[in-house]
Amino acid sequence: INAEYMGIPFSVCALIGSVQNEILDNLSKDVTMPNHIDWKVAEVLIETKLAPLLKENNISEKDYLPITQEKPAPTAHRIVNIREFESGIVTDFTRTSSYGDYLGLSQLLSCQKPLSESPDELLFIIQHQTSELWLKLMLHEAQVSIQHLREDRVRNALKPLARIRQIQDTLTKQWSVLGTMTPPEYIVIRPVLGHASGFQSYQYRAVEFALGNKNPDMLKPHEHTPNIHRLLQELLNAPSLYDEYLMYLSRKGHDIPQSVLNRDFSQPYVQNESIVEVLKGIYTHPNKHWEEYEFAEKLVDLDENFGNWRYKHMTTVKRIIGYRIGTGGSSGVPFLEKALAFSFCPELWTVRSVL
Repeated sequence: INAEYMGIPFSVCALIGSVQNEILDNLSKDVTMPNHIDWKVAEVLIETKLAPLLKENNISEKDYLPITQEKPAPTAHRIVNIREFESGIVTDFTRTSSYGDYLGLSQLLSCQKPLSESPDELLFIIQHQTSELWLKLMLHEAQVSIQHLREDRVRNALKPLARIRQIQDTLTKQWSVLGTMTPPEYIVIRPVLGHASGFQSYQYRAVEFALGNKNPDMLKPHEHTPNIHRLLQELLNAPSLYDEYLMYLSRKGHDIPQSVLNRDFSQPYVQNESIVEVLKGIYTHPNKHWEEYEFAEKLVDLDENFGNWRYKHMTTVKRIIGYRIGTGGSSGVPFLEKALAFSFCPELWTVRSVL
């Protein structure tokens, strides 16, 4: 009902409104036709309830549009592409930082310098630069988690791992953007890359070292940059997140071998059957060892997600360059395929087979 209640007392309007709502509540709806209304039901309610109320209050038909009339055509929703510029919005940045100032956007957005005439090179650059930003945050969160774990603040150590998981999801999905680059488009920009390769990403290597994939040979591509080489050497020599987890288990009274606790952390981790037995006890009685159990599962999440990233990286490279030699001199796809077998926490996978 399209009422024009000009001059009608509010109490009467409210009463009429309540009857109208009752009418609407009793209308049958057809789910296949959302705008369909059973007009016969409406007519009965109008004749028995609404009409007497209007007559009692001396409201004539000209003051309302009976619902018994043919339903008006719906009015199309009008999209208005403008909103009020609110008076409180800050526009003077002479004494405060703007969005661009705080983020350093002038510097950040000037870092993309294509070397070819191809319009697709910008995609290639931004793909890898944004990945480096996410890797920076991932490394930061891993180190925060490690520090909490060293101090037995397990709950605090879990939060950064949850953040890392979301970063991993973002990085994995991001390969699909680069996957829109076809082989002919890549061939145009490949010459300007020289021997630049993602294999040389020191932040990626730092993340792998921090999480547990150690290999001293991976320092070699960074010998020409002493500060970066020094950073990676420190991470290579330090206990990884998984090493810290095993030390935490030892502090909780679990029987972790001294050969594991005092190993050379710069060397690749070798699976230890004694660790499998310890984890078997934790997984057999998770409620008794809930913190150890929960943290173990978060490590598995992290390891699995890293494997997903590696796989998507490999398939994207295969899609774009096939089995060509990589720009950094590796065998390309075969080299990436070998990394699919890596695990930061091998015993956490093995224990599932012995429960």
